[in-house]
Amino acid sequence: MAAEGTAAVSPAKADEDRPDRRLTVLLTSAMAFSMLQLFLLGALGPRLVGELGLSPAVLGLTTTIGFGTAAALSPAGGRIVDRFGPRRSLVALLLLSAAALALIGAAPGAGLLLAAVALGGVPQALANPATNKAVLRAVAPARRGAVTGLKQSGVQLGAFAAGAPLALLAGGIGWRGAVWVGAGAALATGAWAWRVLPADPPPAPAGPRTSLVPRGMVAWLAAFSLFLGAGIASVNTYVALFGAQRLGMGPATAGALVAVLGVAGIAGRIGWSKAARPGRAEWLPGVLACGALGAAALLAAALLVGPLVWLGAVAVGVFAVSGNAVSMVLVLQRAAPGRAGQDSALVAAGFFAGFAVGPPLFGLFAQSGRYGPGWALVAAEFAVAAAVAFGWALRDRRGAAA
Repeated sequence: MAAEGTAAVSPAKADEDRPDRRLTVLLTSAMAFSMLQLFLLGALGPRLVGELGLSPAVLGLTTTIGFGTAAALSPAGGRIVDRFGPRRSLVALLLLSAAALALIGAAPGAGLLLAAVALGGVPQALANPATNKAVLRAVAPARRGAVTGLKQSGVQLGAFAAGAPLALLAGGIGWRGAVWVGAGAALATGAWAWRVLPADPPPAPAGPRTSLVPRGMVAWLAAFSLFLGAGIASVNTYVALFGAQRLGMGPATAGALVAVLGVAGIAGRIGWSKAARPGRAEWLPGVLACGALGAAALLAAALLVGPLVWLGAVAVGVFAVSGNAVSMVLVLQRAAPGRAGQDSALVAAGFFAGFAVGPPLFGLFAQSGRYGPGWALVAAEFAVAAAVAFGWALRDRRGAAA
């Protein structure tokens, strides 16, 4: 690969200014598998509650443990990627994802399930810094925004896979079999990554330890991501259970809500990332958070008009989910040389912390069937995210004008 921050030459002379599409597919797949386990737990929530005897609160705890682990390990993950390179990191990510999924499929109860989810937090901590580092090394600057949007859409591809094909597969071979199919796919992708990615250089010597406290733009984006993640995680974890318990949907139909959210998120992340050019990108997080606020209102309104839940799921994907992709575009646009992995990890840590905090708070309402106040909480989280994002954009514009 070329040095970080430089463009690699495309192998096809007629397509020299385009990134390697195989790399883009691989990075998208890595992002999908890094979070597939948690989307599966959300989509299969009605089955898990019934077969394993989980309460809605314990279902939310799975998300807390997974993302709490990811948030705690993200700063170290950034350093690991900066030191050892994206190939080693991506292969490790995929193998750990396969192991976590296999353990989830074997879990006899809540104990092993929660341990497997904790293991799954490790690939989440590696995902953003490893894939961002690969983009910086192999993609021309003019195409980085588009490629970043594509690979970030992999997370929502995982949501679609969990909510549609794997949820439907669970109806035929059982939920354990469906999870094991996901584990096998992650293992195969890890082997593919080892085969096709260029070798990393020897691990760099450990340099002076840099501060793990986010500063400047990274601190603002981490705070924005905290509140955005709290709202998104609550929707991911509970929208299928909401459909089953309050809207009278069957398990497969309720799981399809996660799939719809995933498809909308793919389109949103690709589209908004392409639009995130310097001068415009700074304002997009606030705009997207405002759209997410409207999405939360639609979910609450579904208590009165049931079909609105589908519009709410689409809007969460188009607006809320896209906010994280735009944050990563901003990091790539402004990262100092050699800091891409670390800065990506610090912003991701804020996002994962939100995913850890949001579902348990929502679970307090879901436990008693009070989904109205739960969706109001999600709306409040998105509103705070919008305030933080617009506050940073105004501060950044004043700094540029000074």
